[in-house]
Amino acid sequence: MGYMKSNINIQVELDEEKMPDIIEWNAPGGGVDDMQQAKAILLGLWDGQEKSALRIDLWTKKMMVDEMNDFFYQTLFGMADTYVRATKNAELANELKTFAKEFLKKASDALEKEETPNP
Repeated sequence: MGYMKSNINIQVELDEEKMPDIIEWNAPGGGVDDMQQAKAILLGLWDGQEKSALRIDLWTKKMMVDEMNDFFYQTLFGMADTYVRATKNAELANELKTFAKEFLKKASDALEKEETPNP
């Protein structure tokens, strides 16, 4: 029996300033056949030969700051779950979850301050 291959496709449509305008993705082998829209992507790849992380971080102009705050919170929180599955180090994973919660609170407080007009 041979190996299966699965594709994850990401398409980015750029505006006239070459900034992401539309981000679409699908994963036909993973049950997501139709293109889905996203406002942002954070893609991290590990180069084992170079021992370094490669990153692609894109977001559209439609991505609001409160959405970015939530996106980072959910990403950090999810990374903690991935980390514990990969390393079995629940203590550090819990520290990351605590940090994620504190991050969201601070980010939300900062956004609220910006939106509150001075009397």
